[in-house]
Amino acid sequence: MDWGAQAAGLRFAAARRKLVELQRHFLRGEECINRQLVDLAAHYRLSILATNGVQYAKPYGREVLDVFTCIREHTHLDAAGKILTQNAERHLKSDCEMRELFRDLPEAIENTARLAERLTFSLKNLGYEFPDFPVPDGHSMDSFLRTIVWFGAQQRYAAISSRVKRQLEEELNLIQKLGFPGYFLIVWDIVNFCREHNIMVQGRGSAANSAVCYCLGITPVDPVSNNLVFERFLNENRKGWPDIDLDLPSGDRRESVIQEIYRRYGKHGAAMTANVITYRGRSAAREIGKALNFSPSILDRFSHLFANGDFPHTLDLQSQIEQAGLPKEHPRMPAFINLYQAIYGLPRHLGQHSGGMIICQNKLSSFVPLENASMPGRAVAQWDKDDCEDLGIVKVDLLGLGMMSVMQDAFELCRERGRPLDLAHIPKDDAATFAIMQKADTIGVFQIESRAQMATLPRMKPKCFYDVVIEVAIIRPGPIQGDMVHPYLARRAGREPVTYFDPRLEPVLGRTLGVPLFQEQMLKIAMIMADFSGNEAEELRRALSFHRSEERMQKVSVKLRAAMERKNIPPDKIDKIIQSISSFALYGFPESHAISFAILAYGSAYLKVHRAPEFYASLLNNQPMGFYAPATIVKDARRHGLKIQAVCVQKSIWRCAVVSDDTFRLGFCVVNGMRQEHAEELVRQRQDRQFDSLDDFKRRVRLSKEELRTLAELGALNCFAEHRRAAMWEVEKTLHDDLLGSAGGPPASSGGSPAERCLWRAAANGRPAACAPQSESPLAPMTLPERVKADYETMNLTTGPHPMKLLREKLPNIWRASDLPNAKHGSTIKIAGNVICRQRPGTAKGFAFVSLEDETGVSNAIVDPDLFERFRLLITEEDFLVIEGEVQNSDNVVLIKTREIKPLAHENLVGSESHDFH
Repeated sequence: MDWGAQAAGLRFAAARRKLVELQRHFLRGEECINRQLVDLAAHYRLSILATNGVQYAKPYGREVLDVFTCIREHTHLDAAGKILTQNAERHLKSDCEMRELFRDLPEAIENTARLAERLTFSLKNLGYEFPDFPVPDGHSMDSFLRTIVWFGAQQRYAAISSRVKRQLEEELNLIQKLGFPGYFLIVWDIVNFCREHNIMVQGRGSAANSAVCYCLGITPVDPVSNNLVFERFLNENRKGWPDIDLDLPSGDRRESVIQEIYRRYGKHGAAMTANVITYRGRSAAREIGKALNFSPSILDRFSHLFANGDFPHTLDLQSQIEQAGLPKEHPRMPAFINLYQAIYGLPRHLGQHSGGMIICQNKLSSFVPLENASMPGRAVAQWDKDDCEDLGIVKVDLLGLGMMSVMQDAFELCRERGRPLDLAHIPKDDAATFAIMQKADTIGVFQIESRAQMATLPRMKPKCFYDVVIEVAIIRPGPIQGDMVHPYLARRAGREPVTYFDPRLEPVLGRTLGVPLFQEQMLKIAMIMADFSGNEAEELRRALSFHRSEERMQKVSVKLRAAMERKNIPPDKIDKIIQSISSFALYGFPESHAISFAILAYGSAYLKVHRAPEFYASLLNNQPMGFYAPATIVKDARRHGLKIQAVCVQKSIWRCAVVSDDTFRLGFCVVNGMRQEHAEELVRQRQDRQFDSLDDFKRRVRLSKEELRTLAELGALNCFAEHRRAAMWEVEKTLHDDLLGSAGGPPASSGGSPAERCLWRAAANGRPAACAPQSESPLAPMTLPERVKADYETMNLTTGPHPMKLLREKLPNIWRASDLPNAKHGSTIKIAGNVICRQRPGTAKGFAFVSLEDETGVSNAIVDPDLFERFRLLITEEDFLVIEGEVQNSDNVVLIKTREIKPLAHENLVGSESHDFH
C-alpha cells in the first residue's frame, strides 16, 4: 500500500469529515489491512466505520452471485477459479452479528449507527414536475380544459343531457382538485397531432371510463351511455397519475409520434421507460446449466422440450431436466434445482417498454438516469415503468397495434381505388360481418382469431356490437378461472336460466345475463351491495389486482363482508359475492378496454367481408403480427375467392398491391432477404424504362447475388426465362459490360455481334428484344412439389397448392378440415396437416391445443397432459402431424380429443411457420 499517497488523500478527506471503512469477511490478510486502517484513522483523527460490503441478502445468495459471475465472465464454475467469492460472509447481518464481529471496535458500530441516522435522502421528493401546457391568453390550464371539453361535448352529443352535464362537472372538478388538467391537455394535443398527420389513434383502457376523455376525442367510447365507472379511471384517493393509453398504428407512424414528443421536450426532457426483464424458465435453466458446465446438447434439448415455459402442476422441474437428459442421480442435479429456485424471477437485464414515455418540465436527466437506446433518436430511462409510477413521474403510453396499421393501410387503399371508407363510418349492424363471426371465419380479424375465440364464436353467435364486446372479454384468464364462461354461454343458449346474486344487481348484470364479466361490474356490485363509494370500490379492485398482497386483500374483503352484513344480506349471498369478486378480480378485464378492442375487431371483420383485397394485402404488408403466418393468410384469402398474383420484377412493388376487386399481387416485402431500398430502386428503374431482358435487369438493378438467386428461385424472374431453373442458371452468369459498351452504353461500331446490336437498339427504343439470343438452360424445370417447397423457402408462403394437397392422394383415410362438421360426435377419425399453432395456456391445467392446416382449412386437436408428456418432442418439433382421436362435435365447434400422434411422412415438404406457446 502506498502510504504516502494515502496520507495525502486522507489529509484532504479529514477536511471533508470522511470516515475510514472496515470490513471483516474472515479472509487471509484482511485483519492486517484492518489494523493498518485503524492506525491510519487514529493518526489523522478520523472516525472508523463498520460495514459488511453486502452483495446478497442471505448466505445462500453467494451461490447465485457465483453463477452471475460466470455469466458475466463467459466461463463456468469448474474454470472460474479466483474470480469467485471466497466465502458466504457478504450477506445482510443483524445488529447483534455485527457487534459480535467488531466487539473489539465498538466505536465502529456506533459510528455506523450515527451515520445511518444522518442519512435523510428520500426518493419521494425528486423535484419532478409535469410539463405545463401552453394555453391561450386569458386562460389557465383549468379554464382552457373546461372550454375544449364543453366544445367537444357539443360535437359528441346531439343534446347534452342533465346526466352528461353532471358527469362532466364531477370529472372536471376532480381533475382540477388533483391538479391534472395539464396531463389531459397534453394527451389531447398528442391526439390532435395524430389526426393532423393522418395517423389513426384511439384511447384505450380505463380512460374510456371518462366522459372528459370522450369529449376531448381521446377515446371513442361514451362512458355515460355504457354505464362505465369513472372511479375505475380516476378517484380522489388515487396516489398516481391517471392512466391513458393511446393505441397507434405500429411502425413508422407510431415512431413519428414518439419523435414528435422528443422534438417538443428535448433529448433530455423525454424518455422511454424501461422494463426489468427477469430470469424465467428457459433463460434461468440455460444460464445455470452453462455455469454448471452441462453439455450444450442437454441445454438445447431442454429449450426444445420446454419452449412453452413451466407447468409445475403437470411436470416438475426435476422431471423436465431428466427428460432433457440429466439423470436424477447426477451429482449436480441438487445444485441445479436449488439455483433455479433462487434465480427464477431475479432481474436479468433492462428492456425498453413497448410504448411508455415519461416527460418533464425541465431536464428529465436531472431526476432519472438516461441512456441512448439501440434505435437511433431514442433515449431510455434506466428505471422500470412501475418505479416511475411509484415516484410520481407521469407516463404516457403510446402503444403500437399492428391491426391499426393494417386498417389504416386498408382505408388508404380503398380511397386510392375510389371506394373511400373510414372506421367512424363503418355501419355497426352489418349482417354479413356478424355472419362470418358466427361461423368463426375470423382468420386475420383483430382479437377474435385465436383458436379459443373461434371455439366460442359459434356458441356466442354475435348479433350486435355489444356481443362483440363480450366476445373480446370472455376468453380471458379472469372469466375462465372464475368459471364464468360456461354459465354465460349456457344462459345465452337457453340451457340455463338467468339468475342474479340479488335482484338489485339486475341493472348491473343484465347485459351479461347475470354473470359478472367486467371489472366495472365488480365495482358496481360493491357499490350497490355494500354501499361502497367509488373510491372504496376502486380500492377493492386494486387490493385484488395483479400485485395484490394477501394482507391487503383480506382487509378489504373483511370490510366488504361487514358492510353487506350491516345491510342484512343473507350469509349465502355474501359468500357467493365475495367468492365471485375474489376469483375474478385478479385477471378481470375492464369493459371500457373491451369496447375499445371490439371497435377494431368489428372494423377488421367488416373489411374482411367488404374490402377483402385491401384487407388481405394490408395484412401481408404488416407482417409479422397477429395469430397466423403469411402462408395461412394467403390460403384463407384463396378460400374467400381472391386471386393472388405471384411476385414479378416487371409488376410487383415493395408492398402487396390491389389489382382489382378480387385480386391482389404480392410485393417484394414477402421475399426473404430482399432489402427495401433495393426493391424501391428496382421499381424506379422499371418506371423509367421496362426491363428488356434478364441481362438488362441485372445491369440496371444492382442486387446482391443472394437476392437474385432468391428472385429466380421463387419465379419472380420467369418473365425473362422459360422457367425458374432457367432463371437460376442465368443469374449465375457474369455480365461482361465491354461487349455492349461502357456502363451499358451502345456497343462500338466495330464490335459486338448483330444480335447484341439488335438488343441495344431494342432497349433504346423501349421495345421487347425479340432478336435477343436465347440460351438453352441445361436444368430441368421444377416439379410442382419443388415449386411449392421453393416458395416456402423464399417467402414462407405459396400462391400454389397447399402442401397437403400434394399429399392428399396418399391419405385416403384422413379427414379434411372442411369435412369435420359432418363428423359424428364420439366417432374416431384421423386428421393431418401442417402444424400452424401450438398452445398450452396456464388456465388449461396442462392441456395442449394443436392446430393443423390443410388445403381446405384448419382443424383443432386437444391433447391431455399425460399424452402431451408422452409425445412432447413429437408435438413440439414436427412440422406435419397425423392425429387420431375422438370427435367432439357440439354447437358447430369440432375438436379432436387426441389418442395417438404420428409424424406425417412426406418427401421434404416445407410448411408454414407455427405460432407456438404464446
